[in-house]
Amino acid sequence: MTDDDTTVSDLKSKVRAFCEEREWDQFHDPKELAIGMVTESAELLEIFRFKDAAQCKGAIADPVRGKDIRDELSDVLYFVLRFAQMNDIDLSEALCSKMEENARKYPADRVRDRNEKYNEYKDI
Repeated sequence: MTDDDTTVSDLKSKVRAFCEEREWDQFHDPKELAIGMVTESAELLEIFRFKDAAQCKGAIADPVRGKDIRDELSDVLYFVLRFAQMNDIDLSEALCSKMEENARKYPADRVRDRNEKYNEYKDI
């Protein structure tokens, strides 16, 4: 499976089958899955702690640390997919809707080369 030949639906089905085979539905309420997203995100973040941008890029390129990063990122994605699958959330629809909302909050011609949050702009 690669990103080029796999759909979000394929990934959600793979996660569903994995969990159903283990009878884990009973443990996967929204709170527990949200906690999983945060804890796995923190494990990903820990890899980059106290590293500058070059060191972070180096970690990604390193065969061993890179695998650790891919594993943690996959754990985050697993919980995102499982949350969406268990709660009938169409991730593609949700992402597109959120991107449209962000486009209104962050008009490209006014925020280019700026990193403030939309409510911090004094001239928008």
